[in-house]
Amino acid sequence: MPVADKAYAPHPPTRVAFIGLGTMGAPMAAHLLRAGHHVTVYNRTAAKAQAWLAEHAATAPAEAAASPAEAARGAAVVFTCVGNDDDLREVVSGPQGVFQTLQPGGIVVDHTTASADVARELAAAARARGMQFIDAPVSGGNLGAINGVLTVMCGGDAAAFAQAQPLMAAFARAVTHLGESGAGQLAKMVNQICVGGVLQSLAEALAFGEKAGLDMPRVLEVISQGAASSWQMVNRGPTMVRGEFDFGFAVDWMRKDLGLVLEEARRLGARLPATALIDQFYADVQSMGGGRQDTSSLIRRLR
Repeated sequence: MPVADKAYAPHPPTRVAFIGLGTMGAPMAAHLLRAGHHVTVYNRTAAKAQAWLAEHAATAPAEAAASPAEAARGAAVVFTCVGNDDDLREVVSGPQGVFQTLQPGGIVVDHTTASADVARELAAAARARGMQFIDAPVSGGNLGAINGVLTVMCGGDAAAFAQAQPLMAAFARAVTHLGESGAGQLAKMVNQICVGGVLQSLAEALAFGEKAGLDMPRVLEVISQGAASSWQMVNRGPTMVRGEFDFGFAVDWMRKDLGLVLEEARRLGARLPATALIDQFYADVQSMGGGRQDTSSLIRRLR
């Protein structure tokens, strides 16, 4: 997966591992490699790791490992970016997980969007082994990963964050420590609540304008210069009008994230009536066959 050219801040070459070479992980690992670090990768589907090596290994020292434990051997920092809580436990604390071989003082930086509970659980397990675990979910989607401009929200030990932050800068434009373990995942939940709300409002507005017979590309040009503007309007509004949804962050992933949000809201006693409704709207899109389409496909329900 090609990554965009980017200026990398000077940082001593570091031996790192990257676990999970999916839509987000593959370009993130590539940026670490292009920044000059020695990267060992692992992916559950080994062919993906080999394909990643074939594309990127000429940039800097890189290799593929047969297990997360093997990938973590000798690494100072291990990055993970997998599917859900269970996947994360398997690659970090499982029988072939990172904790089996990561050296004392090593740091696990997890970019999975997962629960705050699993972040706290793994952080406690890491501390018991003389290691550190940082929950560091990201925002910015696949294009943000390719261009190296992700936003990273971090929870965990402040000193460990300070060590890992310069490495994360290889694929991010903003890396922020927000508090104790779990704070990064909670901040990502706030992010997803906002994204869902903005996209539903944008979908309703565009569908309304279409029904009214307006020239919606021109309308978007105008209103994106005013108070209604948002990243979603500028980047997804035109493609929503054209009915293009084959990119970005998939509906299936958004439903997973909103499930985490709603579960945490129940635990906290927080009221999220609009978010709960939007989650059901995404279920409608799934039933229409749009589970792998971009989250902006909400507009399909209204046409």
